[in-house]
Amino acid sequence: IYADPAKRLELYFRPRDPYCHPVCANRFPASSVLLRVRRSTKKQRQQQPDAETQTQPEVKFEMEILGIVTTVYKFQGMSDFQYLAVHSGPDGKQISMYDKVLMLKPEKEEFFNRELPLYIPPPIFSRLDTPVDYFYRPDIQHRDGYNNPPVSGENLIGLSRARRPHNAIFVNFDDEEVPAKPLDAAVQTWKKVCTNPVDRKVEEELRKLFEVRPIWSRNAVKANISVHPDKLKLLLPYLAYYMLTGPWRSLWVRFGYDPRKHPEAKIYQVLDFRIRCGMKYGYAPNDMPVKAKRSTYNYSLPITVKKPVSHTVSIHDLKQGLGTSAASTSKKPASSRYKLKESIYIFREGALPPYRQMFYQLCDLNVESLQKIICRNDGAESECTERDGWCLPKTSDDLRDSMSLMIKQIIRSTRPALFSSTTSSEDGKEQLTYESGEDEDDEEEEEEDFKPSDGSENEMETEILDYV
Repeated sequence: IYADPAKRLELYFRPRDPYCHPVCANRFPASSVLLRVRRSTKKQRQQQPDAETQTQPEVKFEMEILGIVTTVYKFQGMSDFQYLAVHSGPDGKQISMYDKVLMLKPEKEEFFNRELPLYIPPPIFSRLDTPVDYFYRPDIQHRDGYNNPPVSGENLIGLSRARRPHNAIFVNFDDEEVPAKPLDAAVQTWKKVCTNPVDRKVEEELRKLFEVRPIWSRNAVKANISVHPDKLKLLLPYLAYYMLTGPWRSLWVRFGYDPRKHPEAKIYQVLDFRIRCGMKYGYAPNDMPVKAKRSTYNYSLPITVKKPVSHTVSIHDLKQGLGTSAASTSKKPASSRYKLKESIYIFREGALPPYRQMFYQLCDLNVESLQKIICRNDGAESECTERDGWCLPKTSDDLRDSMSLMIKQIIRSTRPALFSSTTSSEDGKEQLTYESGEDEDDEEEEEEDFKPSDGSENEMETEILDYV
């Protein structure tokens, strides 16, 4: 048994075998008593009714308390698969390979040039360390004479799940018409949950937003009105439809408004922007002021049991109510409890985006030089394409280059040491590789009262998962 600094025990069935995976035990607090029990026997003679004498032992137990146990180690995980370094010979006999693959001392060149069968042990045998129930469905009992239907696309299990019943209307760029009103189910659902004056006020505020601007992102809406995300999920399909593809993808459009027929809708197009960084340009992704939340290096072995952190309940918690909602509601007023910062959807010169991947609407790029790029063909828009919309071709590329240079200047001013060996391309523009992620600190600061859906914190990228 081996104990590591993390207060975890590892039990090896073959300690000297490097290919033997351990069984891990985690440390838990306990309040038990350690007893020493002694069993003693004493033979005695007993007279039986048949007058025959028989010897029967007398058992006596003695118990002694040795101490109190405050810590225990529990092996809750399954024993992982074991892998033996053996090879099957021509005659089917198993031949050990430990002396051929293990280098226990400095070896000469002949040791590495020997012909050996391929032996590559797997680094991980199983992904789960505790037993789980799969809950398989029982076999369907059909009547006599039933035949399975022929295989077709209708009865095959697809890669995507069924749409969730939130009653949102999805529109593709190549659809001929746009919806003019919501689905009846969306109207009934919202009327059912709109039961107090606060919900009616939020509905009126969102109507005014769509009157001022016919196309909005959900983050922009959340930055202008305070509404619970579960309520907003039902309110948006009541007032707008969702664009799946094209220059207005991932945006909510007011019912009856077709941006493909209005050149002035150019300013509402979406721009997928990602902060560029790379080692060969002088700084690594970890040196960025905007950090990524998830990393491929944050990996835990599947043989380790993860125990939840216990929460000690205090008298204050009992008075205020359990959970984090009571503590968080005291920090923010109800009027702005669910509001996001304006930086979540507006790009300004001299400020870094909150996340490494952002979805901006062109009207929210509050930089004069960027607006000049957008307005290069004002009054001369002739065709709306799926890639560029009403803008000139390569407008998105020009915007990304200009925004990347602005961010590069901000990073250079704050961390000049990172750019001591920065190289430039032939045209003088510094090109960097894309890196996507999030800022974990900003997430905790902006979203204290609710946890968004999994994926990017900028929910324009993943909010469709709430509806499909």
